[in-house]
This record gives sequence, C-alpha cells and structure tokens, in this order.
Amino acid sequence: MSALNEEVEWIISEGLTDYRQAEAFMEARAQEIWKGHKPEAIWLVEHPPLYTAGTSAKKSDLISPDRFPVHATKRGGQYTYHGPGQRVAYVMIDLNKREKDVHIFVKKLEHWVICTLKSFNVKGEIREGRVGVWVQRPEKPKTLDGKIPEDKIAAIGIRLRKWVSFHGISINVKPNIEHFAGIVPCGIIDHGVTSLVDLGLPVTMADLDVTLKKKFKEIF
Repeated sequence: MSALNEEVEWIISEGLTDYRQAEAFMEARAQEIWKGHKPEAIWLVEHPPLYTAGTSAKKSDLISPDRFPVHATKRGGQYTYHGPGQRVAYVMIDLNKREKDVHIFVKKLEHWVICTLKSFNVKGEIREGRVGVWVQRPEKPKTLDGKIPEDKIAAIGIRLRKWVSFHGISINVKPNIEHFAGIVPCGIIDHGVTSLVDLGLPVTMADLDVTLKKKFKEIF
C-alpha cells in the first residue's frame, strides 16, 4: 500500500449530483491538486438520468437524443449513460507523484474495478477493442457465432490535465438497464449491459463503496 493513498480524500455525495456541477468541481479540484493546495480525491456520486458524449462519440450512436439531457464532455470514450443506481467514482489523482504513464493508469483503473467485482463473486474481464469491464452470461442463448454472450457492467473514461486525472469509472449496481437503450453504449452494438442486481446479487451502494476504498488502497 502506498503512503500516498493514506492522504487521498474520499468524498461521498448523497442524493443525485448535477453533472455540470460535478465537472466544475473536478476541474477546480484537479487544479488545486496540481498546485499542491489540496490532496488527491476520490468522489463517489450518483447522477440523475443523462447521457454523456466523450471525445470519440459518434452522433449516430445517440439513438434517443430527446430522452435525457446529453452532455458533451472532454473525457475519453464515446457515449455512456449515468443515472440512479449507478456508482460513479471520479478519480482525481496526481500522476506527477506516481507513474506518469496513461496506459499503466488505465490498467490500474481496470484492475481496481475487476478486484472490486471479484469481492462480490463477479468475474469482470477486459476485452480487446472494447472499453470497460465485461461479464460473461452463460445463462443466455449463445451469439450467432456460437459464443457466450457478454454484458458490460462498468465503464471507464478519464481525462488528464498537467498529469492530474479527473472523470473516472462507473459501476452498475442497480440502474434502470432500459435507460441504456437510448444510446449505443461506448459504440458497442452487439453486446448488452448488466448490473450487480441484474446478476442476482443484492449489493447496496454502501457495500460497493467500502470495497472500492479497500481495493483502491491495495492497487494504487
């Protein structure tokens, strides 16, 4: 465990956090972290239903543009959904003090999600060419090419400024899965979306938060 992790501030917001307010907070906090005025932070929130468009978003992937508010954002990635029942962890980490390597940082974020899911007996996996964390669904009919179907359970999208990160990860605990139908999540057409509760696991947001904090300290 890094001594740096003992200094990371963990912030948990109750209720639903406005997305634009969250962006403004992250940008200001990242600047303060870079200046050395404030410690690194992990901010755990839920948002009202909305879609976000990352820097690689394709307009054709927004199927229902009038369903929920759509926010253009400067994080990496394509379209994603945020809403109640989904835990968003905004990661404001100073890579100047750690490893200044974006690839390693993203791999650690993926590992963080996978290890967190493993604590709930869920096997999360990474797939080449597909952003995020996926789970196999052997109980579903096989795909047209005879493979086991896979659903997305977590998304990852970050931005770095002066080697300080913001944005982060989202894990589906108990969101309304149907809300994802208004977009092509992360540009992936032929796979679905799932959640911990959808997988039959009665996990609460508080359960997830405790595990996220524990695994973060082990990995970072």
